[in-house]
Amino acid sequence: MSKESITIKDIAKALGVSVSTVSRALNDNPDISEQRRKAIQEYAREHRYQPNALAATLRSARNARSKLIGVVLPQFTHYYFSCILTGIEETCSKHGYHIVVAQTGDSYEREKSIIESFRQTRVCGFIVSQAKDTTHYEHFHEVVKDGTPLVFFDRICTDIITSRVVVDDYAGAYTATEYLIKTGCRRICFFGATMNLEISKNRYNGYRDALLKHKLPVDPALFRLCDNREEAERLTPEMMAIEDRPDGFFTINDDTALGVLYACKRLGYKIPEEVSICGFTDGVRAKSCDPQLTTVEQKGYDVGVAAATALIEEYEAEEDAEKRKFRNRIIKTKLIVRGTTKELPHENISSIDF
Repeated sequence: MSKESITIKDIAKALGVSVSTVSRALNDNPDISEQRRKAIQEYAREHRYQPNALAATLRSARNARSKLIGVVLPQFTHYYFSCILTGIEETCSKHGYHIVVAQTGDSYEREKSIIESFRQTRVCGFIVSQAKDTTHYEHFHEVVKDGTPLVFFDRICTDIITSRVVVDDYAGAYTATEYLIKTGCRRICFFGATMNLEISKNRYNGYRDALLKHKLPVDPALFRLCDNREEAERLTPEMMAIEDRPDGFFTINDDTALGVLYACKRLGYKIPEEVSICGFTDGVRAKSCDPQLTTVEQKGYDVGVAAATALIEEYEAEEDAEKRKFRNRIIKTKLIVRGTTKELPHENISSIDF
């Protein structure tokens, strides 16, 4: 490496810090400690570092974007994600940050394109819920290599060590299924999502373990990949036509539960006397159906606040490996009991915390 060809990346590698730390130190950014700024600046002088013309042109743009956070989520219109986005935006605004938001539509290719676009925009961090069909994570590894803070929420990537914020999916599913069992259900169908998502695994495991605890069989015939209303309306009549039909449904989200509800009502079943139904979200539609939906409240706003807080704290800390702290936050959930399930015997109960 010649002195004439030294780059910011060379300085970062030599001193064991991130590229962004070097850039901010060379720009005399007060977010970097005075001791570190002086060490980096002295090293740059000794090795005759000279910014190229392009870097000089981009410096002001980079600084202007230093408080811009990229948020990537599957869809805007889903109630849960809209609540999370509200929590993120309000928290970022409170701390002087702005956000740029994009939706993947659950497409892996779209997700990759968004991440690359945000990297080129030079956002100071990413808050991400991965797409449903994402099974390769090179685009996230590139973010980590850049030294840019990355926080996953809801749909997390376990292959990358970074901050994560999730709800307690296992406990929520376990308690919901156990409630169905305690109110008399013995054949509980689970409509879930693809098992490459951690939330799907955790909710299925909670459902399964509740059945096992109460010595009920885990029947593969009662599990279907179904995570939206349209599929639920199509599949529910098939499930209700089997010889030993379900007397209860636990679903991955409220939209799926509503599909079950309307399909069962069209088939002439009484809810909850003949079929009990429990969802997972507690969106506005859970209260606008008849009967109102029993569901697990996810507290999306709290997830958004926690994700934004983790990102900002990581970004504002000194960015070397020794001082960076990753945060794993689990948000507790609550079972909201309404009209699609029976009441527990001899109890008048409207919600269960766990």
